[in-house]
Amino acid sequence: MSASILYIEDDHEIGGWVSEFLKDKGYEVRWQLSGEKAVEEAVACAVVILDVMLPGLDGFTIGQRIKKAYPGLPILMLSARTAIDDKLQGLEFADDYLTKPFHPDELAARLEVLLRRSVVKSAEPLRVKHLSVYEAENRIVNEDTGEETLLTGKQYQIFMYLLQHQGRVMTKEQIYESVWGESYIEGDKTLMVHIRYLREKLERDPATPEIIETVRGLGYRVRA
Repeated sequence: MSASILYIEDDHEIGGWVSEFLKDKGYEVRWQLSGEKAVEEAVACAVVILDVMLPGLDGFTIGQRIKKAYPGLPILMLSARTAIDDKLQGLEFADDYLTKPFHPDELAARLEVLLRRSVVKSAEPLRVKHLSVYEAENRIVNEDTGEETLLTGKQYQIFMYLLQHQGRVMTKEQIYESVWGESYIEGDKTLMVHIRYLREKLERDPATPEIIETVRGLGYRVRA
């Protein structure tokens, strides 16, 4: 199975030839002209290639959001900005930084390195009851059935946030503000609905959850 790449580049000429080059190399490429849906798209990808100069939010902001949502997902920054301050800013969260113009073979070589690192990281999945969680690949396998469990972007972010604080009770406010990046409004049912759908996909019996526990009056936790 070929690795899936999320490629965010607003320049049609550059985006076109890079996408075709990577497809010829055997990759599946999801090319986006902006980072508007980057976090949602990234959930199904093995690596992200991200331009810095984009319409709306810049690549640094988008990259930080992706890394916060999926800490194990490799990010390669592309930019015409060669100043050391720009590189350092990018490398605060990204795994590599390549300046334009670049040779396509160098891009391919750097991608292969990032993907090899990810495979090494995912060799030992995190076990949670009947689930195997491959964080570097953003992949969850139900060991009872041997099948992959597919989550939406928000569902995955919620689950990974709880996993990162495994055993601790996280409040609704903490979860919501981390995942949505907005202040929680008391009475908002959005998180509760996402938790319900998440349990339907992850739990053996959603009515008696073993993985995501509700702690009444406080919040939720993934049991250690």
